[in-house]
Amino acid sequence: MGKSSKKQALGRGLSTLLNDNSKDLPDIKVSLKDSNVGNIIEIPLNLISTNPFQPRSYFNEESINELASSISELGLIQPITVRKLDNNSFQLVSGERRLRATKLIGLETIPCYIRLINDQESLEMALVENIQRQDLDPIEIALSYKRLIEEIQLTQNELSDRVGKKRSTITNYLRLLKLDPIVQTGIRDGFISMGHGRALISIDNSKNQIKIYEKILKKGLSVRNTEEIVNKLKVNTKIELNKHKPKFTLITANNLSYLLETKVKVNVNNNGKGVLTISFNSQEDLNRIVSKINKGV
Repeated sequence: MGKSSKKQALGRGLSTLLNDNSKDLPDIKVSLKDSNVGNIIEIPLNLISTNPFQPRSYFNEESINELASSISELGLIQPITVRKLDNNSFQLVSGERRLRATKLIGLETIPCYIRLINDQESLEMALVENIQRQDLDPIEIALSYKRLIEEIQLTQNELSDRVGKKRSTITNYLRLLKLDPIVQTGIRDGFISMGHGRALISIDNSKNQIKIYEKILKKGLSVRNTEEIVNKLKVNTKIELNKHKPKFTLITANNLSYLLETKVKVNVNNNGKGVLTISFNSQEDLNRIVSKINKGV
């Protein structure tokens, strides 16, 4: 076999395994009861629309070009997943990078695994697939977790099982969404790490968050340096806030915070009347706190 013919055979990829039925593809008809559902078949690119539930907001152009070059040389190794719509068209569920790369090199068809799923299932599959990727930034992962919890109505424990991550890991990502949008953008753009972001989360004041964020950028501070600055700021702030607070309120807040495993604040006026504030991160977290209180902690 000559070099050119060998290269051509490699470039066929999955098409070879699918018996190369591309000549009949423009007239493809796949009904909801068709045996093609659940199988891998070649589908014209013009019949496939992108996934409106796609959680990724950025696709690296260089990596798409590299993937396109690979597909051109070796063919597509892994099919994309699509779902069948009612009007004999298809909607992408997962594999947008592969779809973009295939369009880039001018192919007319692409191997597809066909699923019959609803909007919620399509969203969940797209989110979970993206969470498993290695090149997502921490904020994209956090937003995907949030959508799974809110739109699929999963608890953090259920989400932990779905994505194979510890519950504490999911919580740490979700907490990043409490950061000021400027700081979140810094994490997305790679100016600071997730570790820097986690250090800044404990600062409630957005202005202070941004001040320390700018200091990180200017001085190239490490995560440990950032934690030291944050802790110093918290201590100074606590001293300032507690100047006029009765000692018993501080002791009570600290004890409750330890017992309930969450932030607790006690504010009291000059007449001795006050307000007790117990923080929670989600409905599940609130249920946990209430359960502890009901059980007498």
